[in-house]
Amino acid sequence: MAKTKYAGVYVDNNGQFYYEAELGIDRITGKRLRKKGRKNQQGKKFTTAIQTYKELIRIKNDCLSTNGYANYNMTYGQFMDKVYIPAYKTDVEKSTFSVREKTLENIRDRFSLLPLRSITIEDVQNYRTWLLSEDGAGYSQSYASLVFGMFRKSLEMAVDMQYLELNISKKVKAIAKGKSNVSFWTKTDFEKVIATICLDDFYEHLCFVMLWVYFMTGVRVNEGTALWWENIDFKNKRLQVHHMLIIERKEVWERKNYTKTLDGKRMITLDDDTLEVLAIWKKRQENMGIHDFIFSYDGCPMIKSTIANIIKRYAKLANVQSIQAKGLRHSHASYLINEFNVSVLILSKRMGHSSPEITLKHYSHMWSGIDEVIAQEMTGNIEIKTASQTAINFSGNQAIKNKFRQFPAKTVGNVL
Repeated sequence: MAKTKYAGVYVDNNGQFYYEAELGIDRITGKRLRKKGRKNQQGKKFTTAIQTYKELIRIKNDCLSTNGYANYNMTYGQFMDKVYIPAYKTDVEKSTFSVREKTLENIRDRFSLLPLRSITIEDVQNYRTWLLSEDGAGYSQSYASLVFGMFRKSLEMAVDMQYLELNISKKVKAIAKGKSNVSFWTKTDFEKVIATICLDDFYEHLCFVMLWVYFMTGVRVNEGTALWWENIDFKNKRLQVHHMLIIERKEVWERKNYTKTLDGKRMITLDDDTLEVLAIWKKRQENMGIHDFIFSYDGCPMIKSTIANIIKRYAKLANVQSIQAKGLRHSHASYLINEFNVSVLILSKRMGHSSPEITLKHYSHMWSGIDEVIAQEMTGNIEIKTASQTAINFSGNQAIKNKFRQFPAKTVGNVL
């Protein structure tokens, strides 16, 4: 190895020029960053010392543009394991992370061995296609949108932390969420379901109360499982929704003093039937020594899988479609809209949405049947009484005038 007049540029015994650079300390590994190269950006070997030196300067300037901390050898997998996934874990609920962890790991594994700075538009586009393709992941539109969005956010954090100069994934079209159709029960469906439940049995009585409260209040699943008797104001006929339940398993849970959104904290006025259902159940629970959770047969909260099994069991007995637990919330919205033509403002308040726009986004299609009712009510509402002769002196084309007179309005249709 021989030095040249350019610092950091050397020539070997074969006359091949190369550079060696010290780029500081890697903030990921804490190790000193060194870079050695014999080729330029185009992959061609250096033929002169000046060419080699120019490439060395470019490398150093590029490093300085990221505050001297860029790890040119850091892979996407290293970034995900040491930076993004740990940060994401601290930013979301424990339950949310447990649900998303596997997805994050799958994203990591897709690009794991690629250097973070080497991910190309083509790589991103191929990933997008793979997510949606039947020959690839074959995900639904909504889930593919979620996964691709999480990938884009990971690269955005790399930009924020100055590991990258730009988020290359933003040059590829995002995946639209698509429409998510949640099945729900109509009033008739619900009546068929509760008709199959025997209240003499303690556990079936619990199933009845659970289904009734969700259908009649529209609370979210984890809001309902968090309900204690102290949340029911029998005197003022109100239900206080101020908590959500984070549960890993039946014995391991946490009752959070907040809901999914800030506007989720709300008071819901209860109808007399619901109050009676709750009062009877409260006495029966007390006789069994249960005093906290409303949806409980042993003092422990009800888990989501249990709710799903209850819905599936009674849907089958009633010969109606089985729905997801969150479908009971949609059932409540449908019930209020189709039975009582409730306004969007009232529905928004009961559902705990931040604005009526959110309510319309999810439930606007449910108001479609109201149009038919309005059309029926409009029939005959306006008295049709017209003049027996015209008060206008027609001065236009007489041929047209005479033609119109051949077909008077009273001879067309039955309305006039």
